[in-house]
Parts: sequence; C-alpha cells; structure tokens
Amino acid sequence: MKIAVTSKGTDLDSQVDPRFGRAAYILIVDTPSLEVEVLDNSENVNAFKGAGIQAAAMVSDKGAEVLLTGFCGPNAFKTLAATGVKVAMDAGGTVSDAVKAFNEGKMPFADGANIEGQT
Repeated sequence: MKIAVTSKGTDLDSQVDPRFGRAAYILIVDTPSLEVEVLDNSENVNAFKGAGIQAAAMVSDKGAEVLLTGFCGPNAFKTLAATGVKVAMDAGGTVSDAVKAFNEGKMPFADGANIEGQT
C-alpha cells in the first residue's frame, strides 16, 4: 500500500508537517518495503489559494491510498475523497512514527476536514 505523509524533510526520520496543502514535502511511502518517493511541495507552500487541492492532486496521481497529516482543509478533503484517498489526521512525530501508528491501527480515518486552530 502507498501512504502519503506530509513532511518537513525528505526521509522517514523527518518530522511530520502538520499542514497538508502547505507542507514542505509529501513522502509517498510503500508500506511493505518502506521505500520513499519524495514530492517537493514548494510550489504550493506560498500559493495564494488552492494549495490543498493541488497537493491532493499530486497525492492521487502518485497512487497513494491514504494520507497521514495533521490538518486537512475542506477543499483538499473533498478532492482527496473524490479520488478515493482516505485521510487520517492528527499525525505527529516522525514520518516513520506516523506510518507505524497507522499500520498498528492507531490512526483512524477522518470523516471530514479539520482546520488548524479549530476543534
């Protein structure tokens, strides 16, 4: 299974970036092998609008089935849902930690968007 994880760096030891659309990187992790494909999300980091939608399209295009992130806004969430990508939010620690938590069933899928600073 391919899992997308928002990241502040380019490897499994990097910290999870809590922002989806404006994350520095999105790592596509192949769960059986732990091979990583790095997606540079710098184009979206400073985007005026639409960062989440563009990032969602990148994740879907790479064949990820799941996204692990901290916060995912409504437009990005809708785009991901439309492409069949499931979202688990409130990820933290390293990318490796987040993937492990997901594999152990400790990160349930979200049924809607969340926005940083709101509960």
